[in-house]
Amino acid sequence: MESGTAELAHGLFRVLETGDAALAAAVVAEDFRNREAAVSPSACSVPGPAGVLASGAWMRSAFADLRFSILAMAADDDRVWVRLRMQGRHTGPFVRFRDGALDQAVPPTGREIDFEQIHVLAVRDGRVTGHEAVRDDLAMLGQLGVFPPNPATALRMLAWRATGRAARAAAAVTARADAAAALVPSGS
Repeated sequence: MESGTAELAHGLFRVLETGDAALAAAVVAEDFRNREAAVSPSACSVPGPAGVLASGAWMRSAFADLRFSILAMAADDDRVWVRLRMQGRHTGPFVRFRDGALDQAVPPTGREIDFEQIHVLAVRDGRVTGHEAVRDDLAMLGQLGVFPPNPATALRMLAWRATGRAARAAAAVTARADAAAALVPSGS
């Protein structure tokens, strides 16, 4: 595998971990598309580096010490396959969206997450142009106590929805993703 291709993959996941706008502009193409943005704030669907920065802000708002530990990589001329572990501590609300609206908000549990994912990155002209993934979301939701339902977690989620905390968390996460998307350096 070309070292440049490996550096692109490492760079993309470093952007998600850190929110580094200059790195996003260097590794993400303007026409980048994230196929996995359906459950995230709408700013995560914006093409280019802005969408990647929004996605990272969304994930970091829920998970402190977010890291993507790459386990293996393979590449051909225009694709990179990355197997990794997503790790972090659930310290903020994990908000999932459906059609741009609040779907689910998991209140902070303080629990560690550590599960595998496979990502397929499209590359062209030295930049990442696309992303899709196969994630073990059930493992993550199990680690958070959501599936199978942990009674205490289920009650907290219901209370958050009933009191409006879930909607406020969704609004705060959306604002954070919007602000991150706005960090794209001009002329990138």
